[in-house]
Amino acid sequence: MNVLTVNPGSGSLRLHLVRAEDEKVLDSASTDDVSSFADRQPTISVVAHRLVHGGPDLVRPVEATPSVRAKIADARSLAPEHVPKTEALLDQLADLLPDATHIVCPDTAFHETLPSVAQTYPLPARWRFPWNLRRYGFHGWSFSWATRRAAELLHRPPGELNLLIAHLSGGCSVCAVSHGHSVDTSMGFTPLEGAMMTKRSGSVDPGMLLWLLREGKLTVSELEDGLYHHSGLLGLSGISDDTRDLVSDGSAEARFALAVFEHRIRAELAATAASLDRIDALVFTGDIGWDQPETAEAVAGGLGVLGIAGGLSRTRERDAVISPPGAKIPVLALRSREELELARAAAEAVR
Repeated sequence: MNVLTVNPGSGSLRLHLVRAEDEKVLDSASTDDVSSFADRQPTISVVAHRLVHGGPDLVRPVEATPSVRAKIADARSLAPEHVPKTEALLDQLADLLPDATHIVCPDTAFHETLPSVAQTYPLPARWRFPWNLRRYGFHGWSFSWATRRAAELLHRPPGELNLLIAHLSGGCSVCAVSHGHSVDTSMGFTPLEGAMMTKRSGSVDPGMLLWLLREGKLTVSELEDGLYHHSGLLGLSGISDDTRDLVSDGSAEARFALAVFEHRIRAELAATAASLDRIDALVFTGDIGWDQPETAEAVAGGLGVLGIAGGLSRTRERDAVISPPGAKIPVLALRSREELELARAAAEAVR
């Protein structure tokens, strides 16, 4: 079974053709030219569409029927940077590949195991229940892969492991995994909550946002644009949203932006660690987590209170334990392989 995985991010599109039986990637591309990629494939049985926000109703991979498409439309306003892209790609690929089975894979599915205490916002019931105001969590396919891959490297079943996982990329979030299941995560109702990101602010004081609106400093549109596109590493540095650029730049502004970023990631990891009774490993994944050793070192090196230490290997040739031998808590760096989890989940949904 050949599965085409379609992974739209806020500023990227990644396509992979995966043979589901042995999880082998047969072809891949980062391109907006979906047609040329699909046309050069011999056979595509299933298309796995990553859906960032499934809303309250889409909680597992499911075929993109008309009723499912209606539920995706309902979730559009919850992740306006992402969901409309998935809808457009569903339309395009349904026309290109009418004989394939199209499976929608919500990123929020992995976090359906969040306990109620981690899911619930302290808001009035008259708000929470009618509007489904709760914490959903995101980057689920990355966390799912990281859990499975970490178990392989640690030679333990996923169901025995308690992990702290940091997915650091354009969007950043952390997750506490207990016995293979998500029990806490930093993102909530939308992909804006939690850790500082490359262009997104992450969590800020809601009272400050109310003040900006009430005092007429910003319109709603200006506020949304600033929080999603002009904050984070880019907003603080004024130079770039790319950690590689900031590390090589070395200016005071670049160093400060990185220091705040690392501080905020450490704070989120420490907070989610409170949901675990022990930590078996700290896992870095995502583009930054995998390929920016300076960030991994700064984050791990500042978590001594959790028993985690620095002195990490800078080598990133393959997935590996990067902490020194004898470390109290191992630290791993894993390349994010969302395409493999998407293909596996879609194949299971079809079967």
